[in-house]
Amino acid sequence: MADATTLDRLAALIASRRSAHSDTSYTRQLLDAGIDRCAKKFGEEAVETVIAAVASDPGALKAEAADTLYHLLVLLECRGVALADVLDVLESRMGTSGVAEKAARSRSTP
Repeated sequence: MADATTLDRLAALIASRRSAHSDTSYTRQLLDAGIDRCAKKFGEEAVETVIAAVASDPGALKAEAADTLYHLLVLLECRGVALADVLDVLESRMGTSGVAEKAARSRSTP
């Protein structure tokens, strides 16, 4: 595996927040609230990222994209899905046409 990246470090920090005190950790509050809350926050941040992109505000887009990545990592942690597993899926798709990859996925799902 590659050297630790910012996302790897953030994912590890989020995982460590499971044992933090909820009075001092927003991440712990989200994890304690459960999958519905984590998914909702991710969705809200994704929408805000789209709005910032359409508004052509690079600073806002960067900030909202960072928020979206954070909330995606919280959502993954809430479900017990490792970032490394998601990156493995991405790696397996490298070098494959997006059109071909989507077609293969649609054939394999009932």
